[in-house]
Amino acid sequence: MKENISKNIIVAAQNTSVYKFGAFTGEISPLHIKDLGLKWAILGHSERRTLFHEDSVLVAKKVKFALDCGLSVIACIGETLKERESGNTIKVIKS
Repeated sequence: MKENISKNIIVAAQNTSVYKFGAFTGEISPLHIKDLGLKWAILGHSERRTLFHEDSVLVAKKVKFALDCGLSVIACIGETLKERESGNTIKVIKS
């Protein structure tokens, strides 16, 4: 993909694993992402949190590991609709 798009567009991975290597189907090591020439990962997507039950602790581990492996990270944070409607947006974001 990187070879077929404008040079001023940055391609990022949309998930990483907390493991360096191994058979973790559906997960990809930040080291493999770097091997592909990518420099960014976007972690903590709301659907990963709701559908795959990734909590802030796991997202923090993924962020730390990706950073330790040399990737730059966009960490998605935010509240659910229920949390927003109950006035807990800032509390959730701070956590």
